[in-house]
Amino acid sequence: MNISQSLATGQGVTLSEALSMGGLTTVLGLTIVFSVLIVLMIILMLFKVIFYKKNEKKKPIIEETAPAQAEAAENDEELVAVLTAAVAAYLNTSTYNLKIKSYRRINDDRPIWNKAGIQDTINGRF
Repeated sequence: MNISQSLATGQGVTLSEALSMGGLTTVLGLTIVFSVLIVLMIILMLFKVIFYKKNEKKKPIIEETAPAQAEAAENDEELVAVLTAAVAAYLNTSTYNLKIKSYRRINDDRPIWNKAGIQDTINGRF
């Protein structure tokens, strides 16, 4: 009777032989799993290198003069005032209850179904 038949039946195998075979099987299984994971990681890294394109659009440099900067600051103050009034009107509250610290334009590149869902959620809350 060889060792594999002995392990299958459990007869004629000492405890140390059974533990050594179990340890060998565990080490072999872990080695195979981690080597496959490493190969997959390398393949994914190669995909990133091959298929990833950097968007290197350079923005033109525009130099502003001091009067233009002053005008932009004045427009910013007006824009903050208009935004504050619009938010106050939407919330039916006074502008004294609101304080807008900053604002920024967001890119609206979401799909139309996403926009519709957000609008539906907003309309359901108020």
